[in-house]
Amino acid sequence: MSRADNHDESIETTLSAAEKKVLKAFEGKEDKVLTPEDIFSTQEFSSQVEVMNAISWLRSKRLIILREIVRKSYTLSKEGKKFIAHGTPERIALRALMEKGEMKISELGSILGRNASIAVGWLRKKQWASIRKEKGETILSLTEQGKKDAIEEDKDMVLLKKLEPGIIEDEVPPGFDKALEALLSRKGVVKVSEHVIREATLTDTGKDIARKGIEIRPEVSAITPELIQSKKWREVDIRPYDIQAFAPRVRRGTLHPLSILMEEIREIFVSMGFEEIQGDYVESCFWNMDVLFIPQDHPARELQDTFYLKRPEKMELKDETLVETIRKIHEDGGDTGSTGWEYTWSRKEAEKALLRTHTTVNTIRHLSRHPDPPVKVFSLGRVFRKEAIDATHLPEFHQIEGILMEKGASFGMLIGLLREFYSRMGFKEIRFRPAYFPYTEPSMEVEVRFRGKWLELGGSGIFREEVTAPLGIKYPVLAWGLGLERLAMLRLGLKDIRELYISDIEWLQDAEGRL
Repeated sequence: MSRADNHDESIETTLSAAEKKVLKAFEGKEDKVLTPEDIFSTQEFSSQVEVMNAISWLRSKRLIILREIVRKSYTLSKEGKKFIAHGTPERIALRALMEKGEMKISELGSILGRNASIAVGWLRKKQWASIRKEKGETILSLTEQGKKDAIEEDKDMVLLKKLEPGIIEDEVPPGFDKALEALLSRKGVVKVSEHVIREATLTDTGKDIARKGIEIRPEVSAITPELIQSKKWREVDIRPYDIQAFAPRVRRGTLHPLSILMEEIREIFVSMGFEEIQGDYVESCFWNMDVLFIPQDHPARELQDTFYLKRPEKMELKDETLVETIRKIHEDGGDTGSTGWEYTWSRKEAEKALLRTHTTVNTIRHLSRHPDPPVKVFSLGRVFRKEAIDATHLPEFHQIEGILMEKGASFGMLIGLLREFYSRMGFKEIRFRPAYFPYTEPSMEVEVRFRGKWLELGGSGIFREEVTAPLGIKYPVLAWGLGLERLAMLRLGLKDIRELYISDIEWLQDAEGRL
């Protein structure tokens, strides 16, 4: 008898009844690929969990190879189903253009309402229409490409109908890859989910054991008085102990990696002389946007970007003096010397209730109560934006922000503070570049060098006079902020932000050592 035969026999003695059943499912199919579902259907198992446990043990004994394949599946959201019923905004616009040849954007607005701007964007992207200015009006003209595509098959509609019942990625029709990519780029049209397909194959040793034939007998792991007295011990297999068998590691409890990172950031801020402040999730547009000199027609206020509330629908503005000051600041700059935004400010818009979109609202409320220097505070909290969930976006995430207000504060001081903060976060190479933000001037973005690449990690600047003057603040306010999840992705080496919130216990327990 060879060493290999001895080795195979020693492995066989360690096999449990469930493991033998899995191997028996391969009898006569030693070279085949079986799924856990296939194995479950051919043998008597209590559940598929028992099958997977047995496969895991056989894998640790190098008798089975388990391959996991991730498949994407696509289904339509309510918005996608609306497209099936009525057509995409650009298709509706294309039909209108086919009738008229050209039309004003205002005419298109009467047909599509709020979707007119979306339609115009896609008309240009698909080269179905050209745009020109004429006598103060914006005119859309049908292109040759538009005429051609109008009479050809609507690939978007064909694909939408195929997606409605739900399909997996392998079922996407040939030639529809670009159409799918375009639909996925639209917010809230297609839902993408992932499921895992598991395939098991035998190793050479596993094949040898299966070819010999598997005998399954009742198995016990301990001799009891009943077995001895009834002499049934002769009819069962007594399973030997395997002192080399895999056993799970005993782990201590630990904090979530985001909690660990938050504590690290708090320690850095506190060590630099800052004090933490808190705020409410529900805010008014007035404090979240208007006080920060964000115009009321800014894209950030659109329904597709901000979570507005029904209960409460609005929040009362009690400080009439401040309300009037902010109105003047927006309309003509007030007493600041600025020209403002040159539009008619709406109190109704300012009273709308929303889930805060940034933690700067905490900062500005704190400054309104403490207008005299010195002020050194930071906040670390959840913010909410109406984002489609993907590898780099979440509708709920954490924002970190710090501010310093004192006499003589300068842009050079801000650069020094940021360099110190980010170096304490572990980044060796840091650089700054100019940027634009509605409520700071001058503004800049912070970039850090990570794994050979420069990555943008946060925004910063000095609050504009239009922000500070209404609150009675007479000295410069230095401010900066960054996203916690983005920082965690860098520190943990993640490519998908969703991994931070999955319930993978092993990954969570090991993450502390990777921070």
